[in-house]
Amino acid sequence: MATWGLIVEMTVGTGERKHTEASVLTHVEGSREEALAELEEWIGRYTPEHPRSPKRTRLFRIGDGFLLVVDGAWQTFSSRFTIAELVADTEAPPEPAASREPTPADAGPPPPSSPPGDAQPPSAYATVERYADGVPVKPAWLGRTDLP
Repeated sequence: MATWGLIVEMTVGTGERKHTEASVLTHVEGSREEALAELEEWIGRYTPEHPRSPKRTRLFRIGDGFLLVVDGAWQTFSSRFTIAELVADTEAPPEPAASREPTPADAGPPPPSSPPGDAQPPSAYATVERYADGVPVKPAWLGRTDLP
């Protein structure tokens, strides 16, 4: 079953500092149609930050979502609502142990690994001098010859 992210890209700021920011509203497990239905419910509850005094609001349906255009007294602001299938997540919760087969990594803690491109072997990386909060005293990139 697919996991879908419900995403809003909204106009923030005003004048020359006006720009777009994206955020994930929530995740939905299920089909594309179920995710679009959930997204439509979110739009009904959504109140944009700008403009403060909306004059006209228009909601458009687009391929994988909606476009909300709000005209204010001086400027127009927009919010794009889309769904996107989640492919990878660095902070995803671990799978329940019962739903997956055991792997050799389950036998114990994983061995320490070095950052990508680091020339040090994992054992040398694990013995790096660190401050009390765990941050390395010497950055891993310092002294690397493969960086420009």
